[in-house]
Amino acid sequence: MHNGGCHCGALRYSIDAPLADVAHCHCTTCRRSTGGIAVTWATVPRSAFRWVRGVPAAYRSSNHAQRFHCRRCGGQVALWTSRAPLTMDITVATLDHPEEHPATRHVWTSSRLPWLHLDEELPGEPEETY
Repeated sequence: MHNGGCHCGALRYSIDAPLADVAHCHCTTCRRSTGGIAVTWATVPRSAFRWVRGVPAAYRSSNHAQRFHCRRCGGQVALWTSRAPLTMDITVATLDHPEEHPATRHVWTSSRLPWLHLDEELPGEPEETY
C-alpha cells in the first residue's frame, strides 16, 4: 500500500499495488503545469488507485490527458491518459515516501532543458512510449 497527497493535505490518495515505470518527464506540458523543471511520475493500475480525502480539480491538458490537482493548494497529484486508460500516473513527489521510488528512465528528452543534468546514467526516450 502506498499513500500520498498534496502539500496542504486536503487531497489524499492510496494505491494498493506496486509502483511501476517511474520516469522523469521533460515535456513542456509537465513543466508548465507544475512550474518544475521536470516531473517524476509513477504508473499504477487505475483500479488500485483511490482518492481517500478531498475531491481533486481536473484539468484537461491535451486531447488525451487529464491532470488532477488540489483545489486549495494547487498541488498536481495525478494524470490519466486515454493512451493508457487502465493506468494512472502519480507524481512521485506527492508520495509519503518518495525516496523509496527512484526513477528508472527519462521520457520526452527531446524537450529536456539543455542545462538540466539529472540522473544522466538512466536511459531516455525522445518521446513517450506506452
